[in-house]
Formats: sequence, structure tokens, C-alpha cells
Amino acid sequence: MKLDGEGKLLRIFIGEADRLGHRPLFEALVLKAREFGLAGATVTRGIEGFGAASRIHTAKILRLSEDLPLVIEIVDTAEKVDRFVTVAGEVLEEAGCGALMTEEHVRVMRYTAGK
Repeated sequence: MKLDGEGKLLRIFIGEADRLGHRPLFEALVLKAREFGLAGATVTRGIEGFGAASRIHTAKILRLSEDLPLVIEIVDTAEKVDRFVTVAGEVLEEAGCGALMTEEHVRVMRYTAGK
């Protein structure tokens, strides 16, 4: 797959402890993005943050947390991302977890498969 030019970046902010059944929610979302045929997805683990409940989640040694913030980033064409937002919303509803989704227009300068 080759992708360049205008695209969209979807970010999904969730907690590390969020689950969908027996599976971590981040894993369920990444697998759903792959099933959907999106260009790729990356999960980044934060070291500290807070969400709608204003509860601090931190990796500080004295306050070890098993619920650190996670961000799932997905980049693809605007059309594919727009269609996936509905699917991601359904997954989040099924999980019953709090989440934030944002999107922004991006310029993809290079996206190609390696050798």
C-alpha cells in the first residue's frame, strides 16, 4: 500500500486498564483497525495524565499505576478514517469505557511498505 498527500490522523485516548471482554481495549481497537484495512495503528503509553474524572494516572515510583494513559494513533485517507470512527465508537460503547477521540487533517509525506 502506498499513501501520500492529504490524510487524517485519528487519536483515541483510553486507559491502560480498559478492557473489552477478556482483551485489553487498545488491542481490540488495533485489531479492528487492521480488519478494517487501515494503513496502520500505533499505541503509545503515557507516563502521566488525567481525563474527564480529573484523576491523575502516573508512573511515579511511589504511586505505581496499572492504568496509565494510552493513545492510539491511526493515519489513513480521510474517507477510511471517517468510516472507522463509527466502528471505533461502537467498540468503545461495547467496552463501556470512557474515551476521547480526536481527528485532524495531516499531510502524509511518505508511507510505503519496506523491502
